[in-house]
Amino acid sequence: MAWDRIRERRPVERLEPDPARGLTAQQAEERRAAGWDNTDPAGDLSKSVGQIVRDDLFTFFNLLFLAMAACLFLVGAFRDMLFLGIVACNTAVSIVQELRVKRTLDRIALLSAPTAAVIRDGRTSLVPTGALVLDDIVALSAGDQICADAVVTTGSIEVNEALLTGEADLILKRPGDRLLSGSFVAAGRCTARLDRVGPDSWAAGIGRAAKGRRRSRSQMIRSLDRLLRIIGVAVLPLGTVLFYRQYVLLHAGLRYTVSSTVAAMVGMIPEGLYLLVSVALAVGAAKLARRQVLAHELSCIEALARVDTLCLDKTGTLTEGCMEVLELRPLGLDRETLEGLVSAFVHTASSANATAQALKARFPAEAPLWRPEREVFFSSERKWSALVFSDGMAYLLGAPERLLGPDWRSAAPDLEEAVNDGQRVLLLARGRDVLDGDRLTGRPEPLGFLFLSDQLRRDAPQTLAYFREQGVDVKIISGDNAAAVAQTARRAGIAGAERWLDLSTLPEGTDLAPLAEAYTVFGRVTPQQKQALLHALQSRGHKVAMMGDGVNDVLALKDADCSIAMAAGSDAAQQVSHLVLLESDFSVLPQVVREGRRVVNNIERSASLFLVKNLFSFLTAVVMLFLPLLYPLVPAQVSLVSGLLIGAPSFLLTFEPTYVRIRGHFLRNVLWKALPGGLTDLAAIFGTVWLGGRMGLPQAQISTVCALLLAFNGLLVLVWICRPMTPYRAAVLAGVATALCAAVRFLSPWFQLVTLTASGWRLFLRLVPLGLVLFSGLAWAAGRAGASHPDR
Repeated sequence: MAWDRIRERRPVERLEPDPARGLTAQQAEERRAAGWDNTDPAGDLSKSVGQIVRDDLFTFFNLLFLAMAACLFLVGAFRDMLFLGIVACNTAVSIVQELRVKRTLDRIALLSAPTAAVIRDGRTSLVPTGALVLDDIVALSAGDQICADAVVTTGSIEVNEALLTGEADLILKRPGDRLLSGSFVAAGRCTARLDRVGPDSWAAGIGRAAKGRRRSRSQMIRSLDRLLRIIGVAVLPLGTVLFYRQYVLLHAGLRYTVSSTVAAMVGMIPEGLYLLVSVALAVGAAKLARRQVLAHELSCIEALARVDTLCLDKTGTLTEGCMEVLELRPLGLDRETLEGLVSAFVHTASSANATAQALKARFPAEAPLWRPEREVFFSSERKWSALVFSDGMAYLLGAPERLLGPDWRSAAPDLEEAVNDGQRVLLLARGRDVLDGDRLTGRPEPLGFLFLSDQLRRDAPQTLAYFREQGVDVKIISGDNAAAVAQTARRAGIAGAERWLDLSTLPEGTDLAPLAEAYTVFGRVTPQQKQALLHALQSRGHKVAMMGDGVNDVLALKDADCSIAMAAGSDAAQQVSHLVLLESDFSVLPQVVREGRRVVNNIERSASLFLVKNLFSFLTAVVMLFLPLLYPLVPAQVSLVSGLLIGAPSFLLTFEPTYVRIRGHFLRNVLWKALPGGLTDLAAIFGTVWLGGRMGLPQAQISTVCALLLAFNGLLVLVWICRPMTPYRAAVLAGVATALCAAVRFLSPWFQLVTLTASGWRLFLRLVPLGLVLFSGLAWAAGRAGASHPDR
């Protein structure tokens, strides 16, 4: 635990190193050895080997199975303990698979671990954030997430603490100001001394959630949790009452009563379902990892499979993110003078984003650089930056509509062609006393326009075409000029790209919900508006995925149903996202969606197999409470059905490729699919008990007929679930049928199946066609009632 680490720490002398030199390597090592590094054990998301083994072994249902096995052992019903083998196999498979997945994910996570720029011995190097120590000097710039509480030593930055406080306003931090871990740098550069590290930091104190990524269980996992809680509450009281009724009121023998009660309880418990789901999700995450996609949460695999709207930023996602300066257009200045002003501005300003890098490459530094009194950093909210001198003169660079207002095109009427080509347009302007702090209060003088382009990703049109074919709406939400973004969207083949909207023209407080539905491209969007658009789509019932790479995407990424970040983007975006594309490869997204659909579709199919047995067992036990009848099955017979007709096909079908879009509610879909089989089994059991009693069949004959009918009905359910039949599904079905026949023929004593008499066979053959007709009718009714149909 984190607090144990605090107690193990040895006191160290606090230091205030020179920001230019930082700690020495020896001082850093002494602090690490004394326990003052920046690791937080409580924040480790990966289970240890011991935790995996413990969590899979010591479950409520496993302990219940052991208790039931002990009861059978005490009455000498050793063969009825066969269900323990199925439980052991399920648990062993789960442990082995989870350990394999852990190795894969740990290896990928190590490669993508967050890093920080630390200054030691006068040199700056990138190290994992966990290797930082108390009093280290770190260098921070736009896009960095602050990994420990710190104090600014040099420079100044604007910090967004929305992930901690919910307030999205940027806060200026100067030397001496405190920085809170979990916040991120929106603009500027500084050095800072780490003041509280590891479990002492602010983010660790308020929990992992403070770092921003919402941790919510998926619809499927929530549904399974709810189902298992209901079963857990019901199984013990039902079992107790059933035992009392058979042993005390119906005067059955103790051994038979224990065996039949255990059989009813075993039938009610989906012993392998939860483990199967956990393993399927974990294997899905491992497959994604092999495609260089890191899943921070397993539940996001299901979330992405259910997405019907994908929101993209333009720069770095739809485009390559590498800007190129195409043209410089002076206004009232000669070209050489304008080039000198641009060069001085970009090399003096602290911005290091893709636009600044392109400008620096195009306009080399010329001595001497400017010495402004202060800097107003570029931010996604302002969309401009400024250098302010002591005489009040300010030079500004940014979006022309923000600097000059809505009529900015009047400064250069011939800009339409550049905008229509999807180019980014910037304006260099100057003015005296046009700023009040970081607010623009006057209209500056335009000096010249700069035109930049960003190459469309080569795989973008094909990737977007896939989403269009799958019925997923694509929205482009960008901070760039709306017309230019729309043109880029059109080149990428996005349907409805001509429906674009400039959000900077909307009055504050505008309801975005109808606009989010009506438009496809949104330009000049602030980070808060990105978040508001996402909320608007969610309020209309959409499942929304958000993909971005910059600081301006963080708020929307945090609240998306599934968030995706590029590894080449900012640390903050990666830390709050559910998925990280480690190679920043946009084209991998269709494979991620297909993997999510494969996992959820197969789990849904397998879960319905489990619930057939659970429904029938639960309903049978309830009805038996009100009828003077003995429960006809024993645990070994239930194990035959569970192992061959549920466990084996569920496991095999879980890994089959199936990429149909996910529709409907998970639990509702599963229950509709399970209901025909459960009701058919219920009718078969009571039909056998009633007719067998009238025919005077012994209890062993009735029990065997019941088990064979359940096996036959199980095959019917499997055939129905596997529609449409594929070669793989047909092979699974044939294998299950063959194994069932072999078990009945050669292992009948193990499963307490007796040889049927002529009367027993007549009863069985009379009920088989009735069961077939009943199941077909119920399956048809379930489909007509709006159940989620099998794969098409």
